[in-house]
Amino acid sequence: MARRRKNHEEEHENLDRWLVSYADFITLLFAFFVVMYALSVVNEGKYRLLSNSIVAAFNKSVITVDVTPIASQGVPQIMLNKPSIAINPKYEEEKRQTKGKMRNIAREVIDALGPLAKDGQVRVTEGLLGITIEINASVLFSPGEAKLAPIAVSALAAVAQLISPIDFPIVVEGHTDNLPIRTEQFPSNWELSGARASSVVRLFIDNGVAPSRLTATGYADQRPVADNESAEGRQRNRRVAINIESKTPDTLADVPVLPKPEGQP
Repeated sequence: MARRRKNHEEEHENLDRWLVSYADFITLLFAFFVVMYALSVVNEGKYRLLSNSIVAAFNKSVITVDVTPIASQGVPQIMLNKPSIAINPKYEEEKRQTKGKMRNIAREVIDALGPLAKDGQVRVTEGLLGITIEINASVLFSPGEAKLAPIAVSALAAVAQLISPIDFPIVVEGHTDNLPIRTEQFPSNWELSGARASSVVRLFIDNGVAPSRLTATGYADQRPVADNESAEGRQRNRRVAINIESKTPDTLADVPVLPKPEGQP
């Protein structure tokens, strides 16, 4: 009886078993944070290479990258030269010649449109992509019509004679004000603006301009240049724009040319 009591007293519960589960949990948690930290570390070399490549693309700079591995570390070494811009002489010369041609065309067009250039009805502007000739619709067409007036036919024919020898693309745009039109021929301003642009294109073709260079498009009242709330603004918006587009915009003239690496002939 005494022996059974003694055995019963020796059997007791182990209160420290929770430490095993706790240690496993801490170990797993530590491993989790190690993995998360490893995933969050950015490869500095690749990041700098990508960053400077993007900067070079937008700034048109020339950046030399040396990715020769370092013997001691086995890590690519990135060495950035000071950015430089090299202008291609071919594009620079082509841009200069194109600008000269465009300015000559603009002056000749202004002279040819002399009969229409009354009270500022004709505007000629030069932009990055060529020249734009804006003619108020009131001197070209009767209200609500797409047939060119006689004085407009003779003036635009003279313009066609000037632009027929050149090979620049030409886009003719028709624009209206926001007053609606509902006729059998023109159910809306879209048809009217497109028909007016087409009338100018047909006249150019009849006077020697290659059809492959011409495009007619109508924008109705979607591209106003003045406020349609006033009569003066609506009159300004009723117009035909003739865009003579340059084939060598400034963006092409500044294409960088990679210089030869140092040490090479």
